[in-house]
Amino acid sequence: MKQLFDTIRQTALSSSPVNQPGIQPHATAIIPARYNSTRLKGKPLLEIAGRPMIVHVVERTLAANNVSRVIVATDDERIYKAVRAAGFEAVMTRSDHPTGSDRLAEVAAKLTDTEIIVNVQGDEPLISPHTIEHAVQEMIDRREADIVTTCERMTSAGDVLSPDVVKVVMNETGRAIYFSRAPVPFPRDAVRRYGTLEASLNSEPALLNTFRKHTGLYVYRRRFLLEYASWPLTSLEQTEALEQLRMLERGATIHVVESAAASIGVDTREDYERVRKLIEEA
Repeated sequence: MKQLFDTIRQTALSSSPVNQPGIQPHATAIIPARYNSTRLKGKPLLEIAGRPMIVHVVERTLAANNVSRVIVATDDERIYKAVRAAGFEAVMTRSDHPTGSDRLAEVAAKLTDTEIIVNVQGDEPLISPHTIEHAVQEMIDRREADIVTTCERMTSAGDVLSPDVVKVVMNETGRAIYFSRAPVPFPRDAVRRYGTLEASLNSEPALLNTFRKHTGLYVYRRRFLLEYASWPLTSLEQTEALEQLRMLERGATIHVVESAAASIGVDTREDYERVRKLIEEA
């Protein structure tokens, strides 16, 4: 595995268009799609308005004005054939990738004509094209950024308290300081007043505005993505089960922008029914 990623990294360093004169930044989106999802098997192929869910994700990604190409990366022939049958681009990848980022890197290693890689989750058929555009533009504008990702405002105390909802803390320039499943930043004085965090949030709803939910869109410098994929797991990453902490531990610069509109990731049958209804009744 390490030898493979060493080869990928050397390919990237020798062929990346970054800083080469005459080449303008443009984005290629890669959508990793697995069939054997833990909680909802086969979800990329679940039908919404007569088409597989993964096709809806491709169409919304292509609607972003600064994305020039969209590729579905999968290790399952059923997904590959469904995407191709709809007239879109798909590639088969290895089946032993431990994370979606590793699958992304396998495909990105061959894309020597692009500087910016967008990772769009294959289970977000409601993702806003404007969110993608905003994140890509942030990467173009902030030359110091290795990664740009997205967040949403919290709307409920339940989301703040849930370990399934990842929180992100940024500084005043939008640079990510930390990601956690815990409620961060912790409003100490409010908790002292009301006894618990839940009571504080219910008593002072304005406290919700201090929290941001991290959402799963990533924009990478191609160079960085291929380097990152070769790094070993870190202790913080393993403790919180958040791979973006590997980036922070190694000193990467991550900028966070707010999503143009809320999206719904399809992780359960209930999520699917909700999203299907929203799309089909629109």
